[in-house]
Amino acid sequence: VLISPKRLEPSFTNLTDTEAADLFLGAKVLGSILKQYYNTNSLTLVIQDGPDAGQTVPHVHIHLLPRKPGDFANNDDIYGEIERVDKKTGDVRSVEDMSQEANIYRALLEPR
Repeated sequence: VLISPKRLEPSFTNLTDTEAADLFLGAKVLGSILKQYYNTNSLTLVIQDGPDAGQTVPHVHIHLLPRKPGDFANNDDIYGEIERVDKKTGDVRSVEDMSQEANIYRALLEPR
């Protein structure tokens, strides 16, 4: 899942304090929901701030990834997977798949 602020801003360090706080509070809320939905107790959060850090989209965003034991042979292999998907090499999910996933998450976020 990608979480981003409303304002288009390339660099994390250029966010206002309020934007940075909102971004991380949103990640916290959604992270809790995703942990429950995916029945896990771990998350990886990644921000790539600038091209030298691997940022391929010029807009601040957090990669929020639910994790399970053994999902990667080497735990840090997830960073290579993020890079692979960001560069759109190999098998990347279809727009339809991502739309269906977004609808699930939207429903999970609705007040009950």
